[in-house]
Amino acid sequence: MRFVIIGAGRVGLRTARVLRDEDHEVTVVERDEPTLRRARDQGFTTVEGDGSREDILEEAGIAAADAVGALTGDLNVNFTACMIANHYGCRTVMRIDEAYREGIYRKYADQVDEIIYPERLGAIGAKNALLGGTIRAIADIAPHLQVVELTITDAAPVNGYTISELQLPADATVLAFGKRDQALGIPDEDLSLEDGDRLVVLADFDVLSEVRQLLVGETPSRAAANADGGSSSAATKLQRETDSGGVN
Repeated sequence: MRFVIIGAGRVGLRTARVLRDEDHEVTVVERDEPTLRRARDQGFTTVEGDGSREDILEEAGIAAADAVGALTGDLNVNFTACMIANHYGCRTVMRIDEAYREGIYRKYADQVDEIIYPERLGAIGAKNALLGGTIRAIADIAPHLQVVELTITDAAPVNGYTISELQLPADATVLAFGKRDQALGIPDEDLSLEDGDRLVVLADFDVLSEVRQLLVGETPSRAAANADGGSSSAATKLQRETDSGGVN
């Protein structure tokens, strides 16, 4: 497949390397000459210029591209590039660095194929590493939806239940199941839930606390605190504190 990556910074260049390692054709667009030189030195086909300009994107081969990744730190550039790419029939992926807020998501989500939040993804990974244990956030699907992997414990109320007997809240769905030390797969309704087994669940942030209580056995207060730590409301709170100097 052919890809045009706009932005040769940390996110853009790493994305380009991954695509190239999988034998895809990648062209990198960057307006900052020293940054562009780094991409060129790594063997990428490059185009110097503003990725929000149609003539620059045409030079990068947008007419023959399958997808465009607008991965600069400039939201306006990214959005404009995606709108041009839409005109050429490309799949569009747009980077957002703003706080994880529903208003921003809704403003752009319907006009591009995918929105990514590199800082948010990095924060999820850091949180998983710091907490360790039985709960691992995998991805944010939308401002109110998260995919989490949970490991059944002895303290879980559902320990000993079968998959068919498991009753999660209405806004939560089991996506995959794996016995201890085995690969994840499609859930089998007859399999029992035992200590060390893993469930991958898609859940609304509003019910994450309840899901954690059922599958891991956390106390209500701890489950609520941990679940809130990944919510969009928590991100908004963090942004307010940062803006006011309340977080260093």
